[in-house]
Amino acid sequence: MFHKIIKRGHRKSSKSELHENSGLGYGSLGVVVNHASRAVGPANPNSESNNASPASIPPASGVIELLPSLREVAVSDRPSIFLRKIQVCCFLCDFSDTLKYVREKEIKRQTLYELVDDIQSGSFKFSEVMQEELIRMVSVNIFRCLPPASHENTGTETVDPEDDDLCLEPSWPHLQLVYELLLRYIVSSETDTKIAKRYIDHMFVLKLLDLFDSEDPREREFLKSILHRIYGKFMVHRPFIRKAINNIFYRFIFETERHSGIGELLEILGSIINGFALPMKEEHKLFLVRALVPLHKPKCISTYHQQLAYCITQFVEKDYRLADIVIRGLLKYWPVTNCQKEVLFLGELEEVLEATQAAEFQRCMVPLFRQIGRCLNSPHFQVAERALYLWNNEHIVSLIAQNRNVIVPLIFEALEKNTQGHWNHAVHGLTGNVRRMFMEMDTELFEECHRQYLEKEARAKELEEQREMTWKRLEAVAAQAMRDDMVLVN
Repeated sequence: MFHKIIKRGHRKSSKSELHENSGLGYGSLGVVVNHASRAVGPANPNSESNNASPASIPPASGVIELLPSLREVAVSDRPSIFLRKIQVCCFLCDFSDTLKYVREKEIKRQTLYELVDDIQSGSFKFSEVMQEELIRMVSVNIFRCLPPASHENTGTETVDPEDDDLCLEPSWPHLQLVYELLLRYIVSSETDTKIAKRYIDHMFVLKLLDLFDSEDPREREFLKSILHRIYGKFMVHRPFIRKAINNIFYRFIFETERHSGIGELLEILGSIINGFALPMKEEHKLFLVRALVPLHKPKCISTYHQQLAYCITQFVEKDYRLADIVIRGLLKYWPVTNCQKEVLFLGELEEVLEATQAAEFQRCMVPLFRQIGRCLNSPHFQVAERALYLWNNEHIVSLIAQNRNVIVPLIFEALEKNTQGHWNHAVHGLTGNVRRMFMEMDTELFEECHRQYLEKEARAKELEEQREMTWKRLEAVAAQAMRDDMVLVN
């Protein structure tokens, strides 16, 4: 009985070892987690195409060789030469050492360049096997564990895109050609979408999206172009891509507030939103409310604000009834202590108001101009200046003029305080222009607001004087009590 138990244990352990090793494929297709927060797993662990020897192991002598161009061989030999070239490109070179595999690196680079040229020329049609092998080779090269982000090493909050110390991908001489190859394959008229979608599947798209966290801006630019083309060509993937981008945004907003590719993803979404049909689906409106508007919350908004503002404006231009939702969302996430972020919000607010109709403006004008009044009195001159620049926009001035009975009383006090006490001369000049504009717009309303302001100031001054008198009486009573309780000691 004891021997049976021992044998059964041996059988179980051998099966588990086989199961653990069955997911390994070309090079980085195996699950290798070097850094938990930036891991990229296998492209398709259940696919038969993954059952190959690891590409990171140097191939036998003669495998890495420079093969003839497809145009130089007979038509019947082109498929086999193409597959051999794909095999050469599956070899992953070590770029950490410039002296290692120098010959292999150059052969692979030339082979990739020839493949790009062959696909771009459209000199032959892809068979299903060729497409499968091509996507497998692309997966081997691009799907990998990204290195730890620089902010995780330095402790900084955000990464400056213009910083010379960005972590650039050392294998870019090969990666660039692989991305170019994938892009040419997707846009090629010879690519059959029905066949291609078997290999460019949801898992492939999801792993492309994971790579947007790369710190290399060159890689993110290629990924942006490729994903945009996939969205346009593979209609079956469109809902999945939108949902997957949603999930990236949710994690960024509510968990990490750190991601390198938010700007590029928003650029893709800008084009997608521009193509939305009317009337707009409820799914798209929820995306605006739950993902785009909360993207104003993170501190690093300056790195992607231009793309975000474009997406928001596209929604309002598509459906003007969304203006009230957008403006109230901006007010919800309005910064309190970050003046540079406040300047960005005011710029975006002007773009949204430019597309806002009178009915939607009336719904949100009271909280909106209370916030603008606070901006007018900001001690940071750029915030006060940017708020006053709103009156340079003719459409916004027309909306204000239509609702001046409500708006002028809300901001009149802020204008008067600027006139009397703001330290910046430019703010003084702009405030004077706005006051004159209101005076010319409605003299009676302006004078009434001025009278109410003077009465309010007089009451405030009277209350201050009463408060000072009260404190003086209390001080006198306290001093008298101390003298009465004083005991002289001989």
